Amino acid sequence: MAIKLSTTAQALEDSGIKILVHGPAGAGKTTLCSTTGGSPVIISAEAGLLSLRRQNIPVIEVNGFDDMVEAYRFINEASDAKGFDWVCLDSISEIAEVCLAAEKKTNRDVRAAYGALQDQMTALIRSFRDLRGRNVYMSCKQQRITDELTGMQLYCPSLPGAKLGQNIGYFFDEVFALRVEKDPEGTPQRFLQTGRDVQYEAKDRSGSLSLFEPCDLAAITQKIHANNVAPTDAAAVSAA
Repeated sequence: MAIKLSTTAQALEDSGIKILVHGPAGAGKTTLCSTTGGSPVIISAEAGLLSLRRQNIPVIEVNGFDDMVEAYRFINEASDAKGFDWVCLDSISEIAEVCLAAEKKTNRDVRAAYGALQDQMTALIRSFRDLRGRNVYMSCKQQRITDELTGMQLYCPSLPGAKLGQNIGYFFDEVFALRVEKDPEGTPQRFLQTGRDVQYEAKDRSGSLSLFEPCDLAAITQKIHANNVAPTDAAAVSAA
């Protein structure tokens, strides 16, 4: 095999940015699909697209694992899908629940059904995450768990099956918590928390983002790419 050298900066440009966002129901996870600034396609297993009714964004509706496989093949291979620079899975919690319901119909052993779901969803999430040349946004539900030692409440991603929910964060470099807080006037404000604290599970491996960012995927992507400059390139820009 011939060795082809690249750089970490080029690898980011080639692979795209992959983002997972968890948040409570009604916080605006679906609305984030309209903030990509590009040409997104949404893969949806839920009927909660009313908030995007005026956006006219292409949607692929899925009702099970086989539909997800077909959606992946379409996006990865079909000429009609070449123009999509963002792939949005909204939400992987709902997609997993649909897949689990289908699995339970054919498998009476509940534990085996959850085991099959773990394998299926892990493979699917990794496949979509690894799409070359595409930015990928996945949303999921949020759960609240209590730390047994401190009694603190921790908000983190939620999917069917304990292992799947615990492991999902490891698949992404960017994991954000969608938060809604009221300002001093009592008006709800939405923002993305990009780093972990004692309450919210989040991380930003790019090192480019502030702890709190606006709910704007295009702005976040631009910020990450702006800092994806090799030292020699940065020096050239400064000299110019």
